[in-house]
Amino acid sequence: MAEEGAERSVKASLTAAEKQLLRRRQELDYWKQNAARVRGRNLLTGLAIGAFVVGMFSYTILSVKQERIMDELDDEAKIHIIRGPRTGANS
Repeated sequence: MAEEGAERSVKASLTAAEKQLLRRRQELDYWKQNAARVRGRNLLTGLAIGAFVVGMFSYTILSVKQERIMDELDDEAKIHIIRGPRTGANS
C-alpha cells in the first residue's frame, strides 16, 4: 500500500511533458511486445486481399474468353450487311 501511495505522489508531481513521455514509452513497450502478432495479422490480411484480387482477375479473364456474345453479334452484323438495309422496297 505504501508503494501505491508513493507511485501516486510521483505521478501527481509529473509535468504534462513528463506524463506525455511516460505515455509514449508505455505505448512503445506495448507495440514492442505485440509487434509479431500485428505483423502476422498484416501478413494474413495482405494475403487475403491478394488472393481475392488474383481470383477476381482470373475469373474475369476466364469469363471473357468464354463469352460468345460478341461473336454472335458479329455474325448477325455480317448477315445484315450482306442482306443490305431494310427499306420499304425490299422488306
